[in-house]
Amino acid sequence: MKILVTVKEVAEVEDEFEIDGLDIDARYLDYDLNEWDDYAVEEAVQISEENDDVEVVTVTIGPERSEETIRMALAKGADRAIRVWDDDLEAAQFLDVSTKADLLAAVVEAEEPDLVLTGVQANDDSFGATGVALAEAIDFEWGAVVNALDLDLDGGVASVHRELEGGVEELTDIQLPAVLTIQTGINEPRYASLRGIRMAQRKELDVQTLGDLGLDASVTETPVERTSMYEPESEGDAVVWEGSADETAGELAAFLRDKGVVEG
Repeated sequence: MKILVTVKEVAEVEDEFEIDGLDIDARYLDYDLNEWDDYAVEEAVQISEENDDVEVVTVTIGPERSEETIRMALAKGADRAIRVWDDDLEAAQFLDVSTKADLLAAVVEAEEPDLVLTGVQANDDSFGATGVALAEAIDFEWGAVVNALDLDLDGGVASVHRELEGGVEELTDIQLPAVLTIQTGINEPRYASLRGIRMAQRKELDVQTLGDLGLDASVTETPVERTSMYEPESEGDAVVWEGSADETAGELAAFLRDKGVVEG
């Protein structure tokens, strides 16, 4: 059995930052593995540990910088990795959900996995649509917002527990091959051990271009366009007092009186 896990490198922004054109200045960005994808990787690795002959392959769409992120998935137990990138993707202003689904669909066609796991959403854009869009593109059964999974490999069935709107929960069986979007809390992602990190450097990381996947630059065409980037105005400001409780109690009381919260 083969499990394909899609992972994404996401940017974390410092509290204070500057905007450069249509992007946040790179000086104020740190990069890490998307939180939801971390749970998807852990779920795949646990399945491989509990069953024989299960291969876990991770795939990401991103520049060379993202190799550090995808190697963390290898360090946690994935067997090999694929990174999709080339000059045409670099030149694209924006990779929308449809483009990402088409790119990942080409990887699925080449890899022929029995199960695809994605995170429910990404920390940066929070679209929450790539997994389901991918299932539509490859004509797989799918289940979204999965927070418990019982896999019957012999029967080719995934019994899933789904978290729906309004506190509704659903139990359902999904025939493989399938795409499941994984919710946080389904497991406890492991830390990458020093041994795992060392082993990850020796595992296969295959870089593929659009041409390698049988695609061309037209896949990046999108009706979505970014027109501006700005920081929303704050509706209020926080006031912070430093010092002990005794030192700041009087200042807090005076502040509350000025705001009409307490009587003088």
